[in-house]
Amino acid sequence: MTQAAPLRVQAFATGDVAAQCNATPGWVQQYQQMSPGHFAGLIRYLDLQGVEVYEECMNTRVEQNFNAPPGSLTFCFDGSDNALYMLNGESRNTWITPENYREVAVVFGPQFVQRHGLDVATLEGLFMAPLTSLQNALFSRWLSGTLTRLSEVVDPPSRDALTQQLLDDCLFILDNACVCLDPGSLQRRTDERTLMARIGEWAADVPDETVNLLELARIAGVPLRQLQHGFKTYTGMSPAQWLRLRRLNSARRELLNPPSAETTVAEVAMNWSFWHLGRFSHSYRALFKELPSETLKRHQKPRC
Repeated sequence: MTQAAPLRVQAFATGDVAAQCNATPGWVQQYQQMSPGHFAGLIRYLDLQGVEVYEECMNTRVEQNFNAPPGSLTFCFDGSDNALYMLNGESRNTWITPENYREVAVVFGPQFVQRHGLDVATLEGLFMAPLTSLQNALFSRWLSGTLTRLSEVVDPPSRDALTQQLLDDCLFILDNACVCLDPGSLQRRTDERTLMARIGEWAADVPDETVNLLELARIAGVPLRQLQHGFKTYTGMSPAQWLRLRRLNSARRELLNPPSAETTVAEVAMNWSFWHLGRFSHSYRALFKELPSETLKRHQKPRC
């Protein structure tokens, strides 16, 4: 009889959003840094063979465009509002996290979902809606503490027992959760998410393409005024600010992965429509807390 591999929590400390979004196995993600500061992130990850547990921490605001693993069902506990967010593996999602963000999540893989008869279709309408429960914060703390204990103990619990407890607890919390928005607010939130999902799909497909405001409204399929209102409500920033931060992140990716050894900061700046080099350097340093020339020297990091 083959002995199961011991439980082992893996931890990855990161210094750039590119490394952060590559640290979670099975997820298709693109991250953009959206507030000033030296980025510092942490991923703690536990593979239970069919079920994964992870904790993610980031110090700056980050825009996430992501797909959960195909066929999966994810219970994501957001530390900023103590809400549960359900994710399936078939829809693209766009999310902007606040500063000093922390979340813990349980990802039930496709084979586990099928084997346990978890009917994901019955959850339609709940995905990415904030679900509140008195147990959310308690379970989040317990899950984080469990990752810490498993990093230290010599005799961990059995894999099967922990997996069953996670399934039972997540389903119990879901059963007791309620949508924290009234029906009118929930519909507006759904409309805003639909708008951002269209933009997020475009952004994921062409991460380094630049557009203007009118083109962005066309992509979203809404009038400019609705785009501005929905953007401000959902992200806390204007579309123009988002586009500018997006271009700065694209410039950073090119500086980290220059096309040739002769690439200059000025060339990269102009590639992303920054025509005043001094202003570009100032804006870049304000966001990433280093000069573009300093980033260019560290081009060995992988592209996200």
